[in-house]
Amino acid sequence: MNEHAILAPMLGLICWTIIMWVWMYATRIPALGKTEEVDTNSWVGGTGPDLDRILPPKTQWIAHNYNHLHESPTIFYALCLALAILDAGSGTIVAIAWIYVGLRILHSLVQALWNRIIVRFAVYCMSSFALFAMAGHTALIVFA
Repeated sequence: MNEHAILAPMLGLICWTIIMWVWMYATRIPALGKTEEVDTNSWVGGTGPDLDRILPPKTQWIAHNYNHLHESPTIFYALCLALAILDAGSGTIVAIAWIYVGLRILHSLVQALWNRIIVRFAVYCMSSFALFAMAGHTALIVFA
């Protein structure tokens, strides 16, 4: 068995995050060019909330999701690395990790394309349960 198979879903989520980063800028930059409220040649500073007031919501949904991919997934990355270091990153835990990745991708698509809050929340909860299972599994190994 490949004890480091857990790195594949980790890399999968990293690649998805990069895809969302490209999508964010592919939509934000043209949207900024279309608004008269921002002179991109002289604009200094600014934050996400400033852009929320200026850019169309659908453009910002993608940016918001990109930010979300830097929140709870950081725990996922830490768990994957811990499992790889412990030589415990194979079997069922890899399947759970792929489920987490699939649910995070689904969460991204729901938020970026439709943004129905109740659906997004349900997918987020399911992904959190997968993350909790991974954390519990890792804790059992570490504290056994």
